[in-house]
Amino acid sequence: MAETIFNYFPALTGKQKEQLEGLQQIYVRWNSMINVISRKDMDNFMVHHVLHSLAVAKIIDFAPNSRILDVGTGGGFPGIPLAIIFPDSQFSLLDSIEKKIKVVSAVAEELELNNIIPIRRRVEEENGKYHFIISRAVTEFPGFVKMTLKNIDKPEFNSLRNGILYLKGGDLAIETELFKERLTVWSIKDFFNEPFFDTKKILHLTK
Repeated sequence: MAETIFNYFPALTGKQKEQLEGLQQIYVRWNSMINVISRKDMDNFMVHHVLHSLAVAKIIDFAPNSRILDVGTGGGFPGIPLAIIFPDSQFSLLDSIEKKIKVVSAVAEELELNNIIPIRRRVEEENGKYHFIISRAVTEFPGFVKMTLKNIDKPEFNSLRNGILYLKGGDLAIETELFKERLTVWSIKDFFNEPFFDTKKILHLTK
């Protein structure tokens, strides 16, 4: 299944391919001890978790020294796959649940991802400033915006304006109604052919 990812991202280095290929085995091992991914979903791990996370890399090439906060990272998604793709950017992976941060820390160490900072904290208590806030559908979009807008930094040097990059599926019309003037939406099915992505979107909200 890693070949699917390599086809969509042909410019990956040998090291990046090796890291991405190693992800499933690492997560199978950790998931048997600490359940951070639905066990019935492990058969689709590379598409449902890794490739889904990497959809963000289809709309932005994070500039070196970008700071990104992954809120509600769970087992490390989308932060860990993106940290592999963008080794010159810094990814802070935040979750309030200790066992999830334990897995994130272990995976980052095993893959030698020195650009990951695991943070065990509620997002309401996080005061750091970041160029982008990323997440995979941890809550309704308006609630997420309310919790994280305070963490967006002002200096900008990326192709997209600083803001929130949110991965979510389904009909988002009601959730996004308040933000139309500052919101851009991409359909992930425009980047990836797998049926899993038919209703999946990336939302980019600027501050």
